[in-house]
Amino acid sequence: MSGFQKFKRFLFRYSLVPPRKWRMQATILMGCFVGLGFYTLYLSKAASYLSDDPKACINCHIMTPQYLTWNHSSHREVAHCNDCHVPHNNIFNKYYFKAKDGLYHSAVFTLKAEPEVIRARAPSVRVIQSNCIRCHKDQVTDAKMHGFVEEHEANRTERLCWECHKEVPHGKVKSLSSVGYQIEAVYDFDLESNQIVPSWLEKAKGAESEEK
Repeated sequence: MSGFQKFKRFLFRYSLVPPRKWRMQATILMGCFVGLGFYTLYLSKAASYLSDDPKACINCHIMTPQYLTWNHSSHREVAHCNDCHVPHNNIFNKYYFKAKDGLYHSAVFTLKAEPEVIRARAPSVRVIQSNCIRCHKDQVTDAKMHGFVEEHEANRTERLCWECHKEVPHGKVKSLSSVGYQIEAVYDFDLESNQIVPSWLEKAKGAESEEK
């Protein structure tokens, strides 16, 4: 017996196939459901969340203050969102955490239940703290810090990093109404919009080369 026949028998055995008179309507309905599912994935740019591009975080507009403050901080040159906000102990844990956090965020955004000021939840706090130490291990364990930072041992072991470093990297102002929106345009990554030399200058150079 072929694999298709086995699958067909399985469907009929457990009444997973509708009666013949409803089969056409059920097929159309299922097709619409699957099509809407794929369209939703396309519209929400779901594939972008598999990348490390910070612009994926502003697919959801409530993350604009977080993107804005990071984009104007010194961390922009050395770390992106996933460097701080997801685990890095192994790849499975990284994408599991991203999926769990992403589903929670999408549910809150869809239900319009987001707060004016977004704060990290307890699991995220632990991940961020771990990543702070991972990136700044040399500064955290530097013996010279004991000499000129008051209570350095207690501060680096018993407190969260941002209890002292309050403006890194998102600043003190957290809310959308206070931070506002990004003035300059934010483009999806593509070679054309991110090229250094403007297209008109490239054309001028090309025309000049042809004349020579």
